[in-house]
This record gives sequence, C-alpha cells and structure tokens, in this order.
Amino acid sequence: MIKQEMLVLGQLETNCYIIWDEETKKGLVIDPADDSVGISEEIESKGIKLVGIVMTHGHFDHCLAALDLKLIYNVPIYISSKDKFLLDRQDETAKYFLKMELQIPNLIKIDKDLEEIKEIIFGKSKLEVIKTPGHTPGSVCLYSKKDNLLFSGDTLFKNSRGRTDFKYGSTKKIYESLQKLMKLPENTDVYSGHGEVTTIRQEKERYLFN
Repeated sequence: MIKQEMLVLGQLETNCYIIWDEETKKGLVIDPADDSVGISEEIESKGIKLVGIVMTHGHFDHCLAALDLKLIYNVPIYISSKDKFLLDRQDETAKYFLKMELQIPNLIKIDKDLEEIKEIIFGKSKLEVIKTPGHTPGSVCLYSKKDNLLFSGDTLFKNSRGRTDFKYGSTKKIYESLQKLMKLPENTDVYSGHGEVTTIRQEKERYLFN
C-alpha cells in the first residue's frame, strides 16, 4: 500500500508529494518544490528510504529542491527528456512566473528518462508512467491502479486543466491527454501539482467527449 504526505511549498504553492511503500518504507519525492530542508526533514521523520526523485514536468517550481535532495540521498532523478530545455532555462521561467531573478544553477541531470520508462518501482509498490503532453512536451502523470491514486502534475487540477499558452504548449495535446486520464477508474483520487485533491469522477464530465 502506498502512503503519502503532501507539502505545499514555494511562492507558487506547488504540491510536493512524499510517497512510500508501507511495508518496505522505500519511497519517492514527486515534484520537489522549494524547500529541500523541509522535504528532507519529513523523509527522516517518517523513516523513509528514498529511492528516487520524480518530476512530472520541467517547470522550475516543481524542480527547485531536486538537486539538493539528490546530493543528500544520492538517488536518481526521473523526468522526461522532452522537458530538458526547461531544466536548462529555469532562470528564464522563474523570472516569467515570479517577476524576479532567482539565479537558479542549471545543474540538474536526467538520470532516468520518463520517455523510456513504463513504471517506477519502489519497494512492493509501483507507479505507471502515463505520458500526458500539452502543458509541456514532456508532462507525465503517475498512476497506481492498486491504490487508486493519480499524481497529475499540472495536466489536471480540480475544476481545471494545465495552461497551454506557452509557445511549447498544446491545447490539442492536453485535451488528448485529459481524455486518456478520463478512462481511468472513476474512484481514482487525483493529486495535482497545485490546489486541492479531486477524483476522476468529479472531472470526467468536463473532459470526456462522447
């Protein structure tokens, strides 16, 4: 069984998730937002054996603590290579969103390319990697059929979807991705990159076109 903790971090109130396999205590950090100290304190307090750091996409607010956590725990970073260009220009995207200079070092290396991985295993639990481009070219969602959980990044929110007005975004692709998600069981709990938890059932009427 997957256990989890949600931390709301940074100026953009990004949802960072610490998840772990209840039996083995092996775990992942999903979307390590702006507080590596706070995240690591939660990991240590729960006795989690971190085995990976996963980013649902390459926007800076989902990646700010990734490098620090990698240095602390020496575990691989998972992200789609299609979002490598966003990792390489985090200063630019931070300035766009926050209207201020952050001077973020562009040192994040992709250890595990989510374009090439179908599932992430941690202990006796696993997450299926669902490619959901649109918000960014490399956006993914992470799904546990066993636990009825979906970590949707910035593809799907409660009562909303990810924005696609960036030059690399695609409204057509995000709607294709959303319809893919709407085929999941209706009782799937959806944990988004920002905002409140929702379910596939709550969002289905909006995005499933028959």
